[in-house]
Amino acid sequence: MRHFSGPKEGEFITLKSYKHDGSLHRTWRDTMILKTSENALIGCNDHTLVTESDGRRWLTREPALVYFHANYWFNIVTMIRDNGISYYCNLASPAVLDKEALKYIDYDLDVKVFPNGEKRLLDVDEYQDFGTRWHYSAATDKILKHNVRTLVDWIDHKKGPFSQEYVEIWYNRYLELSRRQ
Repeated sequence: MRHFSGPKEGEFITLKSYKHDGSLHRTWRDTMILKTSENALIGCNDHTLVTESDGRRWLTREPALVYFHANYWFNIVTMIRDNGISYYCNLASPAVLDKEALKYIDYDLDVKVFPNGEKRLLDVDEYQDFGTRWHYSAATDKILKHNVRTLVDWIDHKKGPFSQEYVEIWYNRYLELSRRQ
């Protein structure tokens, strides 16, 4: 995941998602690094400025842990809300980290997990429309569908970001680092 020296725990990075054609989709400012390794990055943001490709800007409403892995075609956003934990999982290329930002291609398919455990596959029509427009290859389609199955398996077995322990450990680490600043 690391391609240069940095960032370190407690530092902030920007997240940038792109579409398959290379156009900028969305930017999140100020995600605090909680952990980086050769293959993974865990961060957290709260009331973070988000800028859409059309220039619209808004603030996130709650703390959110973010998880990116170099070997999986998805990333996971854990939203810590008053009514429980929700997850928004983007089917996306593995992220690349450079001096500007952590970057990935968003492939439109999303899995939402509600506090009661209900799962929904979202934006299937959008995935098909963009796949036709931008000529997603058969290989990309196969990789993404395989990663949907992997993601659902993680959800069903409460693996990694879907475990209560993960949420507690990393959100508490975020709170601890935030108090120091």
